[in-house]
Amino acid sequence: MHVKDENEYEDLLAEWSDLESGLGIILSNPEATQEFAHRAVQYDRWMQSLMQRDPDAGLYLLFQLASNSPVGYSASHSLVCAVLCHLTAKMLELSAKERDSLVRAALTMNVSMTAMQDVLANQSEKPNTVQQEMIRLHPLKGAMLLGNMGVRDDDWLEIVGGHHDNSVDVGDFRSVPSSVRLSRILKMVDRYAAMISPRLSRAGRSATESARAVIANSAKSDEIGHALMRVVGLCPPGTYVRMDSDELGVVLRRSLKANMPYVAIVGSAEGQLLAEPWVHATAEGAPNIRAALPASGVRAQLNHYQILLLGNDIASPF
Repeated sequence: MHVKDENEYEDLLAEWSDLESGLGIILSNPEATQEFAHRAVQYDRWMQSLMQRDPDAGLYLLFQLASNSPVGYSASHSLVCAVLCHLTAKMLELSAKERDSLVRAALTMNVSMTAMQDVLANQSEKPNTVQQEMIRLHPLKGAMLLGNMGVRDDDWLEIVGGHHDNSVDVGDFRSVPSSVRLSRILKMVDRYAAMISPRLSRAGRSATESARAVIANSAKSDEIGHALMRVVGLCPPGTYVRMDSDELGVVLRRSLKANMPYVAIVGSAEGQLLAEPWVHATAEGAPNIRAALPASGVRAQLNHYQILLLGNDIASPF
């Protein structure tokens, strides 16, 4: 189902915004949240219902929200990871139980360092000694905190506890225990999402190059990397891109060909916004995507409703 009118667009945007805000509240105050585990499950189900309406529009709005999140980087990053895990789980044909444990772990993986993660997202210098120690310990502390707050799903807890552990990369993907396999998925998705984050800007290296490096350096995760690229690519809907024609674009919808999405061309090579954006299927030829752009580097005020309407005639391949 595509966005058909402005009211539907506003309703969908409000639902994604409310979901992100609600998640931000429980992650910022986990011990003050009654029935934390139940609330996390509710947010997962809410996310699933939004993705069923229109996965590409959901990704588009999610990445646009992430670049201007009023609730902080940590919550928006967790929601992005949960959505990517949800899509990857489908591509890998995981069981419903595995999918649930994985996505709920993604939503809550940084519960023990939410405030500090928000600080780090806006910190130009490297983490100091105290911060490094908090980063090192947060998976295990998070798993303990979740257990104390009523999470009884052992896989959920083990995934949170192991999502930065290098030991989960050992062994054949389909042969290792479920919790190890799921931890491996979240570990890659976590790193990948940080690389393609609209907030992220790396001198001398584009987000697409960084994300490609994450996949390439995960020798034991070829199946995960392939699934991730298949369902979202290096530039998911909602991310800004520079074309090799120097035009400015925003990824609109995925296509059957990985890393060849439909792009809405919104700016000329001379740097002027187009009065009437147009859709280009990169799978059909030039111009091609040269690099992803951080949202902080795009000052244009775009009409996202107008842009999403351009995708109504494009059938979703998934």
